[in-house]
Amino acid sequence: MAKIDDLIPSAKEIQKQAALKEVQKADEMVKRLAAAEAEKYALIEKLSRPSGLSEDEKVKLASTVIHRAVRNGLTEVQLYRFPNTLCSDRGRAINQMEEGWEKTLNGIPKEIFQLWSDYLQPRGYRIRYQIVDFSGDVPGDISITISWDG
Repeated sequence: MAKIDDLIPSAKEIQKQAALKEVQKADEMVKRLAAAEAEKYALIEKLSRPSGLSEDEKVKLASTVIHRAVRNGLTEVQLYRFPNTLCSDRGRAINQMEEGWEKTLNGIPKEIFQLWSDYLQPRGYRIRYQIVDFSGDVPGDISITISWDG
């Protein structure tokens, strides 16, 4: 017959094993959070650079989005949503609707504004950059909406 100590560990040994398991869980959580943060940083880096699309490709993409919205009976469409870190002032000027807010844009949000300015505004389209998320009373994500109703 096996010894009782081989079959049933002491409470102290069980506590030690449980503590080690908690440390492993905490380590895994830290690794997952670090990976998610790195992913987020990489995405923001990518979005802060030009898209690489040609003017023709950008116009065709805008046309596709607008036509799809019209077919669905819409008079406006959200083109894009981005973190406030893509603005040089983290969205403050947009939130305050200050004149010249568009100068705070970087990367793809800046490209979209330029596309609207060059091609859509002359055709009667309106654009709206708006804070759509507030975390702790601080501007968060910003949406870009194009509209064409009267």
